[in-house]
Amino acid sequence: MLIALITYVVIGHYYFGHGLESPLPEDKRVLIRSIFYVLAIITFPIINLIRHIQLRLNQTMPGSKSAKSRYLMTVIVSMVLVEGVGVLGFVMFMLGDDFNTLHIFTGLSALGLYLYRPKQEEYQDIVNALTEHGNDF
Repeated sequence: MLIALITYVVIGHYYFGHGLESPLPEDKRVLIRSIFYVLAIITFPIINLIRHIQLRLNQTMPGSKSAKSRYLMTVIVSMVLVEGVGVLGFVMFMLGDDFNTLHIFTGLSALGLYLYRPKQEEYQDIVNALTEHGNDF
């Protein structure tokens, strides 16, 4: 996921320079940018909530899936959702915004990748919960 974020910035700097040849008018870009910022701000608490719910379900749901596969799905969902914030910055750049917007959204996405990275204690909590309930991990 981090490589994808770096790719957005590299593509923006080397291949497109300043976005599209005929960018959107400034007033439309400001509106879209504002909507994207609101989406980015809302995305982080939503990801945190979804991750929390998934971690609790991983610990309590019966089934034959291992703790590793349960936690892997939680991490994948978190990473894909936070990657979307970086995509918003790339879209804005392609619509004619400057590099600053690209870097801000990419930086926010990188921060999210750090915040929602796999954590040993979360995995261990799932293993312990499944062991207590008699499931194999």
